[in-house]
Amino acid sequence: AKVARYWRHPAFREGLRDTSSVAPGIAAWGLTTGVALANSGLSSIEVSIMTLLVFAGSAQFAATPLIISGAPLWIIWATALCVNLRFMVFSAHMRPYMMHMPTRKRVWLSYLLTDVSYVIFTKRYQHPGVDDGQLFDQMAYCKASVFTIWLSWMGSSFVGIALASVIPLSWGLNFAGILALMGITFSLATTKLRILAGGLSGTAAVAAFALPLKLNIVVAIAAAVAMSLVIEHALSLLHISEPTRQA
Repeated sequence: AKVARYWRHPAFREGLRDTSSVAPGIAAWGLTTGVALANSGLSSIEVSIMTLLVFAGSAQFAATPLIISGAPLWIIWATALCVNLRFMVFSAHMRPYMMHMPTRKRVWLSYLLTDVSYVIFTKRYQHPGVDDGQLFDQMAYCKASVFTIWLSWMGSSFVGIALASVIPLSWGLNFAGILALMGITFSLATTKLRILAGGLSGTAAVAAFALPLKLNIVVAIAAAVAMSLVIEHALSLLHISEPTRQA
């Protein structure tokens, strides 16, 4: 009964509307990932299981070559951890929004949470709800957002896996995937601080590209988070609030 109430709630429809604008970009990236992994040397069953369980394109791309080369399990795990380390920051931020929920539901939402759904949700709700009504609104919106992205990713990924034999990588799908991610990133850069953080993280990632195990991504995240915290602290001391653009 409670699940049905989520579906009928106005915040659920708002979540669908807000997330639908980025769903095509997610689908393009999912199609790219499905084609690339299906052509990587893993079997269709292995790629399908990984797609369902991992639900993280960057981690899949990073781990697949290591699996094929027979790398030790701890290196595969460490690489995937480094690539997805940003979700520790997301989880810390989302914790106050989710602590009223049972553990099993929080675990389920942690699987569904993505970069895009995190940004869309926190842009819509900048502070956790203070009563049952607000908490319910937030969960209805969150569930609409994460399920829209999950369906877009899974549907397009499995289409890519199924069509991998007729869609060669020579068509430039990897580049198309990069363009899709760039489009999503630019659409979410709605404040000066976010633009600065994105530029700084990109610069740091390129500068540290030579690091092993994709550690340049960790460096990029750390640099962007540290600089954003410093700037926010400086602004708070000056009693300046950065204006945000309404969606």
